[in-house]
Amino acid sequence: MTDDPKLLVERVQTGVRIEKRILKVLKAFAEYHDMTLGDVLEGIVLHAFDGKTPFSTASLERIRELKKFYELDLDSSASHRLKEIKAKSPRKRAGDK
Repeated sequence: MTDDPKLLVERVQTGVRIEKRILKVLKAFAEYHDMTLGDVLEGIVLHAFDGKTPFSTASLERIRELKKFYELDLDSSASHRLKEIKAKSPRKRAGDK
């Protein structure tokens, strides 16, 4: 543990849409490190804002394992090419107009 002073922040609830397998990997990574998903995301973003990698060699290996387990075949080259599939429209039931 460090003796660094704690920084008080105000957190807000958000409704972010994210690719399903990416979320599974992030949640599993957070659980493995006994962290919240929000803490993991904050750490990733703060490191990225500083141009630093947020992950150690061991963490990157764990992420590779989780990506394989959750069949996540995307990498950074996919980041600007993702397109959401359209949700199926609800089936009409007999008697619906």
